[in-house]
Amino acid sequence: MSIISLIIKREFITKVRNKSFIVMTFLSPLLFVALAAFVGYLSSMKADTKRIAIHDESGLFAKEFTNKNNKKAAYKYLDLSAIDLKILKDSITNENYEGLLIIPKLDNPKDFENSIQFISNDSPSLPFIERAQAVIANKLTKTNLVNANLDTLAINKAKAKINISLAKASGEETVKGLNEIKIGIGGAFGYLIMMFIIIYGNMVMRSVIEEKTSRIVEIIISSVKPFQLMIGKIVGTALAGLLQFFIWAVIGLSLMFAASVFFGVNVGPTAKISPELMQAAQQEMAGTVQMYIKELWNLPITSILIGFVIYFIGGYFLYSSFYAAIGAAVDNQTDSQQFLLPIIMPLILSVYVGFFTVINDPHGTVAVVFSMIPLTSPIVMLMRIPFGVPLWQIAISVTLLFGTFFSVVWFAAKIYRIGILMYGKKPTWGELYKWLKY
Repeated sequence: MSIISLIIKREFITKVRNKSFIVMTFLSPLLFVALAAFVGYLSSMKADTKRIAIHDESGLFAKEFTNKNNKKAAYKYLDLSAIDLKILKDSITNENYEGLLIIPKLDNPKDFENSIQFISNDSPSLPFIERAQAVIANKLTKTNLVNANLDTLAINKAKAKINISLAKASGEETVKGLNEIKIGIGGAFGYLIMMFIIIYGNMVMRSVIEEKTSRIVEIIISSVKPFQLMIGKIVGTALAGLLQFFIWAVIGLSLMFAASVFFGVNVGPTAKISPELMQAAQQEMAGTVQMYIKELWNLPITSILIGFVIYFIGGYFLYSSFYAAIGAAVDNQTDSQQFLLPIIMPLILSVYVGFFTVINDPHGTVAVVFSMIPLTSPIVMLMRIPFGVPLWQIAISVTLLFGTFFSVVWFAAKIYRIGILMYGKKPTWGELYKWLKY
């Protein structure tokens, strides 16, 4: 067995036999489910009722504000136009009401646009202000139509509502929330890539620092080349990460299959939903759930999983080379902080590009360019794959990613070779540059 294989085996067994690795492998999915359930519970909780006082001198708008609750906030509107305005302002100061909406009496409806005021001790929520503006604007619109001798009833009847149904080229009907499903899956896998790179990259760095500070590395490199040691650590830790992901994938697919059986959905890309089942889906929530589960199975799950593995390996190898070089250059984790920010910044950038660009235009220029750049492609491309990406773009992206890795690992190995035996001196960027020229 080669030296690198022995190092890989040692690193893999060390990580896998760790109790924290075993516990988190099986506990993490439960934690994610529990966190999602907790967030759902919090969002379903009834909000505290907020009392809003209305002082409407015009007498046109107070009755338009109805006491309807919503999930985010509950407002109770009180028409207190008969009370003196100064008394109402004092009550806001004393926090008797959440806020006071002041509407003056004006002869020209146009003057209302910039004359209405809301007073409160705390800044009001944006949805509340938008709703208040919409209520007043709708009332003013109706008033303007009446003043223009236009039939508001006829205008309302003339308004049309369009409901566009979605279908594939094969004639199969799709769910309107399919894009949301793709966004959720792409975002989740992209975020996992980032977390895995950071977590396992730090594992590599800590392992190098521990061996360096304990002087074990001096014994190891007497029979192993520094480059072999670095590659063995990177690959061994990567295999542990892939094993953890494989276990999570099996658990996730098992849960999807169980949900499919429970809701009576035929799985597979050619699965059909009977007309009777389609009719039930329009009437009951169970039918909607069936449609969503079916669309999940119709997504390119194999491409997503294979893409995750490929981009995890490429991205992890690329960034772990940096982490290993940093671990060899410093004597403790405190000294490594100055070098970590330039490594983490591309990962953060790729997440922002993914969520703010890929979601809106997955095939746009910005999304395509960042899915080709090696430092950002593992996350951005993985977020694009659920939307369908041409094979040639994936091929170019993967080629650039692994090509950059082989270039970076050569430079990182030079830093690793020099820094692994350097003690007692805090390195700088200038020192690292000198080591590259040795």
